Amino acid sequence: METLTAIQKQYLEQPKERISGSEAIVRCLLAEGVDILYGYPGGAIMPVYDELYKYEDKINHVLTRHEQCAAHAAQGYARISGKVGVAMATSGPGATNLVTGIADAQIDSTPIVCITGQVPSHLLGSDAFQETDIVGISTPVTKWNHQVTKASQIPEIIARAFYIAKSGRPGPVLIDITKDAQFEEFDFQYKKCTGVRSYVPVPKTDDSSVTAAAELINSAKKPLIIWGQGIILSKAELELKALVEKAGIPAAWTIMGASALPTSHPLNIGMVGMHGNYAPNVLTNDCDVLIAIGMRFDDRVTGKLDEYATQAKIVHFEIDPAEVDKNIQTDVAVLGDAKQSLLQLLPQINTNSHPEWLQRFKDLYEIEYDKVIKNDLHPTKEGLTMGEVLKEINIQTKGEAAIVSDVGQHQMIACRYADFNVTKSNITSGGLGTMGFALPAAIGAKMAAPEREVVAVIGDGGYQMTIQELGTIFQNKVPVKIVVLNNEFLGMVRQWQQLFFEKRYASTEMVNPNFVAIAQGYYIEAKKVTKREDLASAVKEMIDSDAPYFLEVCVEKEGNVFPMVPSGASVSDIRLE
Repeated sequence: METLTAIQKQYLEQPKERISGSEAIVRCLLAEGVDILYGYPGGAIMPVYDELYKYEDKINHVLTRHEQCAAHAAQGYARISGKVGVAMATSGPGATNLVTGIADAQIDSTPIVCITGQVPSHLLGSDAFQETDIVGISTPVTKWNHQVTKASQIPEIIARAFYIAKSGRPGPVLIDITKDAQFEEFDFQYKKCTGVRSYVPVPKTDDSSVTAAAELINSAKKPLIIWGQGIILSKAELELKALVEKAGIPAAWTIMGASALPTSHPLNIGMVGMHGNYAPNVLTNDCDVLIAIGMRFDDRVTGKLDEYATQAKIVHFEIDPAEVDKNIQTDVAVLGDAKQSLLQLLPQINTNSHPEWLQRFKDLYEIEYDKVIKNDLHPTKEGLTMGEVLKEINIQTKGEAAIVSDVGQHQMIACRYADFNVTKSNITSGGLGTMGFALPAAIGAKMAAPEREVVAVIGDGGYQMTIQELGTIFQNKVPVKIVVLNNEFLGMVRQWQQLFFEKRYASTEMVNPNFVAIAQGYYIEAKKVTKREDLASAVKEMIDSDAPYFLEVCVEKEGNVFPMVPSGASVSDIRLE
């Protein structure tokens, strides 16, 4: 059960009071425990900002430099805290600028509530200044959305928004509020939402399906667990660890599931997917029972569908019925919250071990180490590699930092080589692959968890998509650490051009600015590293700093990320070079 703060209780227990719609919005947010709000003001949302000014001692409004970054910051806040992130924008372009962040949150199951202003209700449909149909635009990429035209609707709709965003499989919700509803007065009282008719956020778990899953797991000779973000969202880290250890099953993770089980755990056998580890990808097509927990069989994980784990019995633990049998046909589907399902499963699991099966993962790891990992982490060539930068970050943070990565080669390197010893430590754009995600998401993550070290790992391409958020960092004194791995290319696209387009590097080479000077222009301490002998001291100086810090590391221009499952290939066809 949720523990309420004193501020929440204050606004939940108030008797009816006649106030404006805009003040009601602020009080609703306070009743939901919102302490940080990311946004950008404008005409259609200005009444709410006027009320926020009066409540600035209770809600910290963070002025981002772009509305998309408000959504990404709300994502970072939500991903590291487990709470609902909140973003706000005006109508028209302000609202449409949120859409990329909303779409990212939808595919990555991130709970955020976005509030947009809208033109007065009598102007709806008239093509008024800065009017767009944001409800229609955002419908495909929200878990739920709603337009409010009367002030009296505000408490119920906001309460419902927070409930829907957080419950079941989380996701983004958008509320569009007309300007006249913000000015209109009504008798305000707030009640939290505890249910919505016809909405079943967590399906009831069928006991017989749990028993059937246990029987398959107990009888397996070569079982393999693949877990996803569902473990983290349901707070089932301990239950996953208990299952892995009791049954002695090798366990691999999707990008979104990283950090649920510590990297150092002996049964954590690495990442699956296009740039995942060699052993779990190859042996997916040799296991006899594949246990998928809180993951959705994304195409980057499965590769060629009709050649994916065809020899295995598939057990799928999943909260969203729509994901079951969507891509991969299951033999046993266990619907429900992952934590509760695993708690039901554990007493039925036999204590077991699979030493010969586990040895095969270790043998394939040695092959990957010799062909790939050794060259990434302990290079003998002159140019710095992305992998050795991550290795140094691991050393300086003891593997306890939250790594917020952008999208591209550096993202795959960060996921492969960062030590994730604490849960909720891998914050990245998984399903949508949004370049520009990391810098604003790192702001939200650091503000949500100021006690944690937050390191944004970004490529030179994605960095320039949201570089203006250095202003947000400076203005709000957010001590996030920024590492730009600069190879002067859009590296992932260049890698594909090298491997599949005969090295025709069309529109991928970057002519970059003086990144250090730009950071210093925002009064952020900055340094550039070009030589291996300077890397360790620079990373240490960055981590030791109590202030925001920018570190540019110039890495080899044409380095590639391996292993790699080529697009459309089977996971068994993973390439090591």
